[in-house]
Amino acid sequence: MAEIMTGVVWLAVVLGAVGSFLLGWLWYSPILFGKQWAAGNGVTADEGMPYAAMIVNFVGLFLMSWFVGVTAVTSALLTVLLALFAFTILAFSHGMFAKKPTIVMVIDAGYWLAAFVVMFIFQMIF
Repeated sequence: MAEIMTGVVWLAVVLGAVGSFLLGWLWYSPILFGKQWAAGNGVTADEGMPYAAMIVNFVGLFLMSWFVGVTAVTSALLTVLLALFAFTILAFSHGMFAKKPTIVMVIDAGYWLAAFVVMFIFQMIF
């Protein structure tokens, strides 16, 4: 357990998670890709805010930001890039199996890559 705690810059981890969450808010808003994503998934604004999904998403972003922090400390950032690409491609294939529209899968994949960039930047700042 010590190897995933020692030397981690927790401020960078938290800010990376918060920054990625806020990026997601913008990414999936009507300003950027929200309309296309919602239409592709059959989601309407009438359904209200998905608070439970947002909480689970934040927990996942925190864990990913922690992973980025651990790999930054161990000088293994290429490891997190490998994991990011692997999981993004697996999520893309899941969308293909579910017959989701390509635009939805591209929007989601783009967000994961952009979220990583935000996390990476905070690790480099701190």
